[in-house]
Amino acid sequence: MVNYPNGKLSKSLDLVTNTINNSKIEYGKRGMKFEDEIDNSNRYYLQNNLAIIHKKPTPIQIVKVDYPKRSKAVIKEAYFRRASTTDYNGIYNGKYIDFEAKVTQNKTSFPLINIHQHQVSHMHQVYRHGGIVFILICFSSLEEVYLLPFENFYHYWQRYKDDEKKSIQLKEIKKDGILIPYTYRPRIDYLKAIQSLYSI
Repeated sequence: MVNYPNGKLSKSLDLVTNTINNSKIEYGKRGMKFEDEIDNSNRYYLQNNLAIIHKKPTPIQIVKVDYPKRSKAVIKEAYFRRASTTDYNGIYNGKYIDFEAKVTQNKTSFPLINIHQHQVSHMHQVYRHGGIVFILICFSSLEEVYLLPFENFYHYWQRYKDDEKKSIQLKEIKKDGILIPYTYRPRIDYLKAIQSLYSI
C-alpha cells in the first residue's frame, strides 16, 4: 500500500493551482474535499465488497424550477423539509454504521458549535440500539483525521450543554479517539479504526 506523507503532495498541488489561477484559497471548500475523500473511500469499500456505506441525501422541498431547455432543469428555489441527521450510514460486517463528518481549521480544538442537538439525539438513539456511531473530525490545518466514538463524544457534549467548555481539545480527542492516517486507497481508511476499536 502506498502512503502519501500526511497528504502533503495534495496540498502542494492545491497551492500550485491557486498560484496559477491567481485566486484566493476558498476555505469553505475544505469540507467538500473531506467529503469527497470519504465518498471515494466508501466507493473503494463497496467495490471491494468490504462495506456498504453511503452519504445521506439532504431532504429538500423544491419550490421553483426553470426549464431553459427541455433536457436541463435548474432549481431556483428550495427549502429544507426537515433537519438532517448525520452524514453517512450503512452496514459493515453485520453492524449498522452511522457517522457525522466535520472539518475544523482550528489547530488545538474542535468547536462543538459545529454539532447540532438533533444530530446528537439521532446518534444517541442509534447507539442505544446497538449501532456503531462516531464522528470523523478533520483538522485541515494539521492534515489529521480522527475517529471519535459516540460513547466518548457524549461526555464532551454534556459538558458543552452545561456551559463548561465550548470545544473538545485536540489532546482529548487523541486520548478518546483514534488517528486515521491518510493512505492511497482508501484515502481515509476508517474501517481499520472501527476494527481496532470494536474488534469486528
